[in-house]
Amino acid sequence: MTDMQPPAVTSTTLGDLFGEIAAREPDALAYVEGDDRMTYADWVGRADSLAAGLRARGVGPGDVLAVMLPSSIDYAVVYAAGARLGAVVTGINTRLGPTEITAILDRCTPKALVHEVDGDPVPEGAHRPAVLMTRTDMRVAAAAGTPLTDRPVRAPEDPVCIVWTSGTTGIPKGAWFDHRALQAGARLSGILSAYHDVRLMPVPFAHSGYMSKLWDQVEYVINCILMPVPWTPEKMLELMVQERVTGGQGVPTQWTKFVELPGLADADLSSLRLCSTGSAPVTPELAEKLRTRLGVPVVVRYACTESVTVTGTLADDPPEVLLHTVGRPGPGVELRLVDDDGNEVPQGQTGIVTLRSPVGMRGYWNDPERTAETRTDDGWITTSDLGMVRDDGNLVLQGRSSEMYIRGGYNVYPLEVERVLEDHPRVARAAVVGIPASVIGEVGVAFVEATDPANPPTQDDLRAFAKERMADYKAPDHVVVVDALPLTPVLKIDKRALQELAQTAELTRS
Repeated sequence: MTDMQPPAVTSTTLGDLFGEIAAREPDALAYVEGDDRMTYADWVGRADSLAAGLRARGVGPGDVLAVMLPSSIDYAVVYAAGARLGAVVTGINTRLGPTEITAILDRCTPKALVHEVDGDPVPEGAHRPAVLMTRTDMRVAAAAGTPLTDRPVRAPEDPVCIVWTSGTTGIPKGAWFDHRALQAGARLSGILSAYHDVRLMPVPFAHSGYMSKLWDQVEYVINCILMPVPWTPEKMLELMVQERVTGGQGVPTQWTKFVELPGLADADLSSLRLCSTGSAPVTPELAEKLRTRLGVPVVVRYACTESVTVTGTLADDPPEVLLHTVGRPGPGVELRLVDDDGNEVPQGQTGIVTLRSPVGMRGYWNDPERTAETRTDDGWITTSDLGMVRDDGNLVLQGRSSEMYIRGGYNVYPLEVERVLEDHPRVARAAVVGIPASVIGEVGVAFVEATDPANPPTQDDLRAFAKERMADYKAPDHVVVVDALPLTPVLKIDKRALQELAQTAELTRS
């Protein structure tokens, strides 16, 4: 790593940017995946050859190119091929089921699908792409060395990618972004990106953390270190030391296991300049361990599928801000909290997070009705997150509007309860859901992981602990100790699975 800021670029589309950086720094590493190392020149060379092969099969500018591959160098090559060809690239998480895959294929009707298996990847009754290409065929086309002549010219306002919501609350929605949005994301990256960074990449490539941030990687000439599957904290530490990682990335569930590694204290992490986390709330205990055990600044970011950057803490923020908030809006990001009728709520009160940002989605792909429900014509996006802005301008998240439950006429925000429960010394993690109940409408069920499975907390202990720290009606009515909380494909706690479990679990009332 040299200077934090890279040389200025002249490109206005992602496809052009690939060519500009490959020509300027052909030997710079772009990816490390096991023993496979790919430079920027290799990346564009493979991508152009694949793009030529796809064009020969009828794929052209504006067509949707779907990628259903694991996070890998191959995935990156397909994405770059689509950008060079002027196609619109979309990733389909390989862990999705046939219902979700069908919904995605039917909504975006891709012209081509690059997939992992040799069998038929298209569920029965779903839209069938005209071009089906296996991973093996894709590698052959990428290695052929076919030049991409007369490369299509695209405009900054043309769509470049579609990112799908996780689908945990229903049928996935496809947020689409143009080249301007991806370029703006690089401007909002701030301390997270430095010229020639070596970045650990633990998030699935179909996630917005990759799909919407590729401009940032390419412009800063970042080398991405890919984690093998299944992820383990031991392998994460090994790669951070071996590859001299400068930017450690991970979701809270990963960092929680990482900071407890016995070998962490003796590991050489002198190259590390910061670590970042997001996607899910960070407990005060985890944030403190990250700061003290890694010895580098910790940055907490808040984003959503519809906007890859919303708020973030700063490296010099006091610990209290890091431990309890997700920071302030980034430059150019407008944030306001509103009630159910769209009226802005007073300072210090809870409201629905709405935002307007240069990195915001331009809409949901082929879905004008749900676009109108979420995004106004002048660019304001309504999220499903609830929050409160403190007097110092920092945002405190309080859960999702879909997760809030009403107990005896009082609103209860699960995230607030979870943070209190996780302060208990015998609770490692907690997740709270509301379920229907007679008389008072809904009650709260807390699922907790114990710090010591041999000595778990009791329901009475946790209810009393919560009542000492918040309104008594917010204390969970039921507590269920579990070995591990269920996770979604992007490693968030799966609240829908917990809702189902709460309906069938044998619950006791204190």
